[in-house]
Amino acid sequence: MSDFLHGFAHAFARLNKHNLATLGELYSIDAVFCDPLHEVRGLNNLQAYFAQLYSNVSELAFDFYGFDQVSEGQGYLRWTMSYRHPRLAGGQLIRVEGCSYLLWSDAKVYRHRDYFDAGALLYEQLPLLGTAIRWLKRRLS
Repeated sequence: MSDFLHGFAHAFARLNKHNLATLGELYSIDAVFCDPLHEVRGLNNLQAYFAQLYSNVSELAFDFYGFDQVSEGQGYLRWTMSYRHPRLAGGQLIRVEGCSYLLWSDAKVYRHRDYFDAGALLYEQLPLLGTAIRWLKRRLS
């Protein structure tokens, strides 16, 4: 069990558009954040990325349930992200499972890599493209 991972997850889950200045308590100045859709380098760019993210959604929450430390300064968090965007899925709540791989030193993350299904997060929620992706998934299964 990792006290760092639990603390990071707790603080990350409390983030919102009003407290993004606290990202500096979680991430190093030269942090790199990657997910299937973006790569962001540096704390200032990370703050701008999160500001844009929070301004585009009407609701965003993370439920962390897995805390797996691999070695000193390295571990995984498993989570469910729930979000609501006014132009996706008719404004309904969307849930996506994922995990984060973190590298940290001196109690700050310097590398954060998220893994999740980008189709479930975004593409399947778009009106025309989502219909085509869901049809294709049914055909392939």
